[in-house]
Amino acid sequence: MKPTLLQLISQGKTLVSDGAWGTFLQAKGLKPGECPELWNITHSSEVLDIARGYINAGADTIETNSFGGNYFKLQGFGLETQVYELNKKAAEISRLAAGTEKYVLGSVGPTGKILMMGDVTEEELYDAFKEQSMALYDGGADAIVIETMTDIDEASIAVRAARENTPCEVICTMTFDYLQTDEYRTMMGVSPAEMVVAMKAAGAHFVGANCSNGIEGMIRITEEIRAADQEIPILIHANAGLPILEGTNTIFPETPEMMASHAIQLAKSGANIIGGCCGTTPEHIRKLAEVLQ
Repeated sequence: MKPTLLQLISQGKTLVSDGAWGTFLQAKGLKPGECPELWNITHSSEVLDIARGYINAGADTIETNSFGGNYFKLQGFGLETQVYELNKKAAEISRLAAGTEKYVLGSVGPTGKILMMGDVTEEELYDAFKEQSMALYDGGADAIVIETMTDIDEASIAVRAARENTPCEVICTMTFDYLQTDEYRTMMGVSPAEMVVAMKAAGAHFVGANCSNGIEGMIRITEEIRAADQEIPILIHANAGLPILEGTNTIFPETPEMMASHAIQLAKSGANIIGGCCGTTPEHIRKLAEVLQ
């Protein structure tokens, strides 16, 4: 039996995760307004190719094509009755790419519903995250990564739903923006330190940050997390720099070499699993793996 992620981290290992998914789905033909998760059924070979690209680049962990696979997001496509099928298939595809040695992280994103606005009840959120998490586990996920969260209440409910209904290790990452006040906060005003306290209370095994920042910005966020808690493992998925709009195209400026040049400092700051988000490619992950491993 392979060790758990927590066991690997306890041995002092720094693991390499995967990179962006959406841009590669678009490159393979995903149209604007089309449901990415439906591709797990209709274009499974293309989804598998993306996953294999990251595994072949040296990733220790691979996510699933299920970020928007919750009931509420799928309802917008008329696919709310296929939550289980689409998420289970997402995990099966990544499991096939990962084989028996690598780790599958079942991706769970926000619902788009706001509790304080009365869009949804806590019970409805819990049920949605429960259904998605169980399907990802049934498809072969080793861990559930609840990511791109901005609200403590929604994130806490998602963590509890995954912890209470699967045996998976649970990771929760939030998205922090740099403010003119020289501090990092989510859109809902949550600081990295506040996230740590709340997610530990909810039962998360790992915490961290993804999106919104290049790898250099993630160093300070990691330091703030580590200052709040010296023990909890940290996952960081950084963008390939801050996006630049060139005409109608969004460009992420950090090359694989630029990103990799900050990886050691990020690890020394306390990050235990390091990968990419928007704009990162298998080549970015390859360079990270060369430096970190």
